[in-house]
Amino acid sequence: MTTDLDRAEQTVEGRSVALKKELGLNDLVLTQILFVVGSSWVGAAAKLGPSHLFFWLLAILLFYIPQAAVVIYLNRLMPLEGGLYQWAKLGFNEFAGFIVAWNLWLLSITVIALGGMFVTTNLSYAIGETAAWMPNNKWCVSLISCALVVSLCWTGVRGLSLGKWVHNVGAFAMLLVYGALIALPFVSLARGELKQYHPLQIAAPTMSIFYCFNIFSKLAVGALSGFEYVAILAGETRAPARNISLSVMIASPVIALMFILGTSSVLSFIGNDQIDLIGPVPQTLRLGLRSFPIAGAIASVGILLMTVRSISSTSVHLTGSSRLPMVAGWDQLLPVWFSRLHPRYKTPINSIIFVGVITLVIAVASQIGAGIQEAFQLVDNAANVFYGIVYLMLFAIPIAGAATIRSAAPVWLRIAALCGFGVSLLAIFFTVYPIIDVPSRLIFAAKIIAVTVIANAVGVTIFALAKRRRAAVS
Repeated sequence: MTTDLDRAEQTVEGRSVALKKELGLNDLVLTQILFVVGSSWVGAAAKLGPSHLFFWLLAILLFYIPQAAVVIYLNRLMPLEGGLYQWAKLGFNEFAGFIVAWNLWLLSITVIALGGMFVTTNLSYAIGETAAWMPNNKWCVSLISCALVVSLCWTGVRGLSLGKWVHNVGAFAMLLVYGALIALPFVSLARGELKQYHPLQIAAPTMSIFYCFNIFSKLAVGALSGFEYVAILAGETRAPARNISLSVMIASPVIALMFILGTSSVLSFIGNDQIDLIGPVPQTLRLGLRSFPIAGAIASVGILLMTVRSISSTSVHLTGSSRLPMVAGWDQLLPVWFSRLHPRYKTPINSIIFVGVITLVIAVASQIGAGIQEAFQLVDNAANVFYGIVYLMLFAIPIAGAATIRSAAPVWLRIAALCGFGVSLLAIFFTVYPIIDVPSRLIFAAKIIAVTVIANAVGVTIFALAKRRRAAVS
């Protein structure tokens, strides 16, 4: 008997027929590694000292594994273009699907807008002291931001036949840098520059429980997140039910080892006091290679590779954020204009242009005046709340979603989803209530809440207007 879920899936699959199926298993695995692994988290974790492994393992147990399990389960059940948007829509209703997609879209827009700043900073590090002026020059940052967004939009219009190579190159660059980072302590140990090195040393935390919970939530939802994003491209993937799920299984242990061993390497050279939280990887490479004659050149190459990774990761965000308006357009929750495909490349060209324009406006505006920069920083902090909301919805689907979805979930998966749901709530709390020094924690929390509420109120308004427009047409 054909169920409502089956009919809804058939409708989406029918819409996806026009899309080109460019992504294979290898592309998906590399994209997972590229998207999830960041460079700054190994520095943040190294601040914990020898207890970092305890927190990584706790985050893996209570968030990383539950996230992977839920993504695999939902993707096998609903391997549909739009990913989490479709899962939430079919698991709950259209409103849930739209709001979760709205929060994920806001997160990606923020990341893309920040991309130019990250690239400028990395380039200044790679060039050296003569380029120290670059990150503080508004025209330079704006020019690089424009060049980055325009280039990524052009790549996006060309489709994943080109875009997947951008992502793959970025993943290889990340693997190369982390490979060097992880190998460096062993090389130094063999050369007698390190007296001892224990990469998997574990120690109990010595800090306050409040501080520990905060760091734990950041490592979980901040570092070990992102498996759900590639599923947005299910309609452009060959055998999505199989390959996206396999990509999570293959990439997850690699990613976990990169984070754990990378943190151990940072800790072995820097300790936990003077870590550069913005660039811990190049900092470690410079220190570890300081006895080599070409240490500076090698470190600069490492920084350039990390810049390539940043550009490629931003490209993944642009690709996903252009597909979400497209699938919402299929459901008439946004104008059909967003769903129009390029006649040759079969990509949502209007959606890509829209995302590019929005991110350029935000990126350039953030360079005008301290007031706007402060507002932009607030939006950036609120982006962590947006992601927390996304994960609350993801973990809620197998717990409280539609009976056809919930009943098929085994008990262990529901327990895992409950763990992930709790960690997501904890991450939202510590984003709103920081333990870092701020002039007023109450005012800081009020600003973050206000930005989050206003942003989601805009999403609710767009949804309500779309429903009214659709009803009038009917």
